[in-house]
Amino acid sequence: MSNGTFTPATGAFPEGFLWGGATAANQVEGAFNSGGKGLSIQDVMPQGITTPPTEGPTPDNLKQVAIDFYNRYAEDIALFAEMGFKTYRFSIAWSRVFPNGDDEAPNEEGLAFYDRVLDELQKHGIEPLVTISHYETPLNLARTFGGWTNRAMIGFYERYSRVLFERFGSRVKYWLTFNEINSVLHEPFLSGGIPTPKAELSETDLYQAIHHELVASARVTKLAREIAPGAQVGCMILAMPVYPLTPSPNDVVKAMDTAHGSYAFGDIHVRGAYPGYLLRYFRDNGIALDITEQDREDLLNTVDFVSFSYYMSVAETADPAALKGPGNIMGGVPNPTLEASEWGWQIDPQGLRVVMNDYWERWQKPLFVVENGIGAKDVLVEVDGVPTVEDDYRIDYMNDHLVQVREAIADGAEVMGYTSWGCIDVVSASTAQLSKRYGFIYVDRNDDGTGTLNRYKKKSFEWYKNVISSNGATLS
Repeated sequence: MSNGTFTPATGAFPEGFLWGGATAANQVEGAFNSGGKGLSIQDVMPQGITTPPTEGPTPDNLKQVAIDFYNRYAEDIALFAEMGFKTYRFSIAWSRVFPNGDDEAPNEEGLAFYDRVLDELQKHGIEPLVTISHYETPLNLARTFGGWTNRAMIGFYERYSRVLFERFGSRVKYWLTFNEINSVLHEPFLSGGIPTPKAELSETDLYQAIHHELVASARVTKLAREIAPGAQVGCMILAMPVYPLTPSPNDVVKAMDTAHGSYAFGDIHVRGAYPGYLLRYFRDNGIALDITEQDREDLLNTVDFVSFSYYMSVAETADPAALKGPGNIMGGVPNPTLEASEWGWQIDPQGLRVVMNDYWERWQKPLFVVENGIGAKDVLVEVDGVPTVEDDYRIDYMNDHLVQVREAIADGAEVMGYTSWGCIDVVSASTAQLSKRYGFIYVDRNDDGTGTLNRYKKKSFEWYKNVISSNGATLS
């Protein structure tokens, strides 16, 4: 593996393992109309995915200020460096670079901001891991073109990506094309900038939009190799292992079918073609996509590595009676053996080992865990006169998941790194709350917009610092 070696006998983390954290521009930057930035879909989602989009920006949208990373990036990156981050995953706001998405020329003020961010990361020796599109389609592209249902989006995305590679390609080694590309099926506006209500979209509409993203991803992967030949490009998928609720073969088959729904996007990114089970699903359900010969040729530009988010597993059953109960937030049915977070996400550390083995054996591409963490209602307290959060629950959660990453490495999986989600408190993508906190760093801002925006280290800050400095040896 390019970034180190590992010893399966002991399960040690490889030398050069990329420890770090992850955020998204719309959840941290703020400055929604500063520096020449245009509007994105996030500017009309003041309640996240819980309510329909608004006509225009509203003052109750916490993302307008978020945690003010736009003005405080140097302070925050210094804190990441204090924790010992080897890498920091962040996204570039498309509408900060191309305010309307279809502009002829990029916005220099936006590019200059990311130059400054990269300068700070370089100063601290932190490797950037950049997501090109992370749930922030320019609003104009959504409303004028219908988002990713429109093939024209491929060209807009290519032009945007070309600018990024030409400007930052010598400074950024690791790129991700789309965040959780499979999520378009579940949240078409958030993930695909598709303004049509989901109930009015056919499966053909949704899969056609994802097809356009897949082609765009493949073309941009090729483009990166031409402009920045030392770069590596990865896909990013939402990972959820699927367990049969019972040993019934019917439940096993149901779980297999559900798992295929996530596998498909990795299969296409890694293998360069649509898998047979997805083509069968299209035939069985009357889904006919516009796939050109050029598209098929483009898809052969496959990724260098597979990155993914992991928060939960799901259980599945073919028994329609079981579906009547309250299910996991991401579908399936409740797993009676697992506990859940305050937001109903079932906690399953071993599922991370399962999915990593699964992905490694399936694709034989290096893996990168680029999102994992737990949202909780943290309480700021004073310990010896210093404000902090006693977040032992977060330490326990992350320790248990990182132990499973270590186990997957011992099993033989090649793993490039791990970036915890929301390494500093961020505005939640699903609920647009700040009270759903993930970070090692507490940001003094509340759901009603009040607060000083001061940063405070949580108890987990020192814990993660020790994990990184020991290269995982302190995990228990």
